Amino acid sequence: MSVERVRTSDDRWADRLASAVLARGRRRPLRVVAVEGRSGSGKSTVAERLSAALALRGEPSAVLTMEDLYPGWDGLSLAHTFLREWVLEPLARGERAAWRRYDWERGGFEEAWTVLSPELDDGGTLIVEGCGCGARPVRAHLDLLVWVAATDAERGRRLDLRRDAALYAPYRTLWARQEDEFHAAHRPREHADLWVDNSGSGAPAR
Repeated sequence: MSVERVRTSDDRWADRLASAVLARGRRRPLRVVAVEGRSGSGKSTVAERLSAALALRGEPSAVLTMEDLYPGWDGLSLAHTFLREWVLEPLARGERAAWRRYDWERGGFEEAWTVLSPELDDGGTLIVEGCGCGARPVRAHLDLLVWVAATDAERGRRLDLRRDAALYAPYRTLWARQEDEFHAAHRPREHADLWVDNSGSGAPAR
């Protein structure tokens, strides 16, 4: 089966991506789209642009970042469990999703729960972005898995330009090793329904 591809260097790429998302069927009123990729590929930017393009079409949406669910710098392999138990399984039961955000300064999950906006109770699109959202145990709950690709050189350039580059730098090798292990075990790129080529846009990743 051929995989649809969108290039961010093309005009109206976000609109094309929104069209591809809306063309997909959905398992429940709230469509779930996962935006996967390596660090520096531009997942956050793609997710935000997709959300904006959906809004222009009258489709309500929300973006959930996996950074809220990672339990620290060595917790990539655990985050998809929280995504499944706190967000995706409740949605599958017709319940409202809620999650505890990880406080990176304090080093622990917040006591308060963040609740998915009631504006999505009647339908819309939940966009989950970040490494881990395309893990094997969560794929059955996804309507669309998007892979965001960029060259190694471009990803490195963007990581150097991150606003939090100095904070991220000591953990960069640790995180890259966890990404290697995750992608070898779960292979989200091979299971993606749609690829976004973000090599040539020149925008920094966040």
